[in-house]
Amino acid sequence: MLELRPNCECCDKDLPPDSTEARICSFECTFCATCADGVLGGKCPNCSGELLARPRRPADKLANNPPSSERVHHPTPCRRAA
Repeated sequence: MLELRPNCECCDKDLPPDSTEARICSFECTFCATCADGVLGGKCPNCSGELLARPRRPADKLANNPPSSERVHHPTPCRRAA
C-alpha cells in the first residue's frame, strides 16, 4: 500500500492524500508537480526513476488506511538537478 507521504522532498510543500499535485517514483519518493515538472524534469533525483501522478486514496478508506505523517525533506538532490 502506498505511504502517501505528506510533503515534497524538494520544497517541503504540503501534499495531502487527495492532492492532484503529488508526483512519485516507484520507490515512493514524493515531489510536488512544480518541482517534478520543473527543476527535476520528470526524473527522480534519488533513483533516476520516472515521476508520475500519485494515485489518490478514497476519503472513506483513509480512516483504516491512514497516510504517512513522516516528512522527508532532502533539498540537496533537487538543487543539484537544477
